[in-house]
Amino acid sequence: MSMPVVAIDGPAGVGKTTVAGKLADALGIPRLDTGAMFRAIALNLGENGLNMNPRELRQALSHFDFRVEGCGGATRLLCNGIDPGAALRQERIGVLASTYATRPEVREFTLRMQQRAGSMGPIVAEGRDMGTVVFPTAAFKFFLDASPEVRAKRRWLELTARGGTTPLAEIMDKIIERDAQDRNRPIAPLKPADDAIIIDTSLLDPAQVLNALLDKIRTSPAGKVFPGHCHA
Repeated sequence: MSMPVVAIDGPAGVGKTTVAGKLADALGIPRLDTGAMFRAIALNLGENGLNMNPRELRQALSHFDFRVEGCGGATRLLCNGIDPGAALRQERIGVLASTYATRPEVREFTLRMQQRAGSMGPIVAEGRDMGTVVFPTAAFKFFLDASPEVRAKRRWLELTARGGTTPLAEIMDKIIERDAQDRNRPIAPLKPADDAIIIDTSLLDPAQVLNALLDKIRTSPAGKVFPGHCHA
């Protein structure tokens, strides 16, 4: 039986977080931001953690506990009971998180945390290997994509709106760097699942992407398992 999971994969800056939150609202289920797990690990362990040997890194990871709290776009991913908040969205943390994601010890640990969250009930799970590795029997699998130029512009606008001053060219370089690292890593590389629905979002706004996902879900018998609203 397929798991009551909606898996959304895609590269950095494609709009997964925005769409996943709105989709979770529409379906009335929690959202699992798996990228935030890697970012929280990177934020807490810093660059020094990358120098740890496998035993040391596993020991460090044993002190992390991730829990999902809430529903819809308001879902929070708590790390040891704390919401790391906006600190996770820094570009340097994103690149560092991508490097941590190449470590087998980190992926083994986050895989357990992610599957535990998915076992609690229906969930929208966003990341880079949700449909291929973490939830291979997910009821719905989507892969969002867009050109690097479009994704860099979106990320620049997002950061600028929050008061950031990172130049667009620098963000573009980071996007390309992350793409290469995510797509070419030997463990769980970024790629669509064989049965994923691929949506190019380059010319679509968030509302249009959301409607495309909802159309696929609501016209499927499997879509009837979702409550359709968040309980207070």
